[in-house]
Amino acid sequence: MRVPFLDLQSLHAQVNSELDEAYQRVRRAERYVLGQELLAFEEEYARYCCVDHCVGVGNGLDALSLILKAWGIGEGSEVIVPAFTFIATWLAVSSVGAAPVPVDIDPYSYNINVDLLRSSVTARTRAIMPVHLYGQPTEMHAVRDVAIEFGLKVIEDAAQSHGARYRERRVGSIGDAAGFSFYPGKNLGALGDGGAITTNDLSLATKLRSLRNYGSHIKYQHDIPGVNSRLDDLQAAFLRVKLSHLDDWNQRRREISDAYSCGLCGTSLILPEVSPDIEPVWHLFVVQHPQRDRFAELLSSLGVATQVHYPVPPYRQLAYSGFQVADGAFPVSDRLSERALSLPLSPLMTEEQVSFVIKACRMACAKL
Repeated sequence: MRVPFLDLQSLHAQVNSELDEAYQRVRRAERYVLGQELLAFEEEYARYCCVDHCVGVGNGLDALSLILKAWGIGEGSEVIVPAFTFIATWLAVSSVGAAPVPVDIDPYSYNINVDLLRSSVTARTRAIMPVHLYGQPTEMHAVRDVAIEFGLKVIEDAAQSHGARYRERRVGSIGDAAGFSFYPGKNLGALGDGGAITTNDLSLATKLRSLRNYGSHIKYQHDIPGVNSRLDDLQAAFLRVKLSHLDDWNQRRREISDAYSCGLCGTSLILPEVSPDIEPVWHLFVVQHPQRDRFAELLSSLGVATQVHYPVPPYRQLAYSGFQVADGAFPVSDRLSERALSLPLSPLMTEEQVSFVIKACRMACAKL
């Protein structure tokens, strides 16, 4: 048996007729940008996230950077970010001229270590951007407490956590605004690229709708310097289809993750831990092994595909070569980057496939 890392073909086959109908709706309407499908998706996703507003944009990076731009966070400002995350979190901050201020992560949740937030705030800090990494929400009550104390904005990077809950609240509704990615491999993924911003702030939503569309609310009238970053109607139509299945797919992800946690207990793997306050959606199931690369090779030889998320943290990327990092500044992030390995996780994995992955992992552990 061979188990792929993510089987999008099977996932799409399950909703093939619905996707075909969505395509036909857009084709018949012949409105491909800022049309009714986008409006409908924005309403449906806002309702799903329990917020007042959703603004569809071109991708997850734009979602985060446009929030910052709309609030005037730029040159001379600082934004607190996790040291360990996909680089888009940092790039959003850099793209508006602000400085990312990294904070090491918690060794159990892999999210930003909230105990280190206060000491990272300076006179230039304007916002905190927590990442709900791998589909597990950050301890948002602690983030909000620091933000209120210092008068900071909270921007959720929810790119990997569609549908997750923290203390029964959906991510995307806890901060002042949130950015989502609909990259195809996400729990809620388009058949191309896409992103969205959720918020309860009417003023922010209004400005974002202008910013994403060349700074315009009225055709050929441009009130502010904007960009071209619009979630197109075809992707919105596809996302509407997949949104109706998201909760079921997330539940299956939880079942698979529970099976992994149970089946891999007692091995040499370090398994992810979940707080009772959190309902994760398991975008990724990430284990740690001190011989990560060799462990991955053994799994591959047994027919199990894996990936590494992420082998090089942002502060060690060439793009941030000018960023001064003292040795040992982010020990948990460094350790995770060397040991993390993502196991296969797809909503349509069979029980036989899940059992096969567990058996292969136990066999690989026994050889190391």
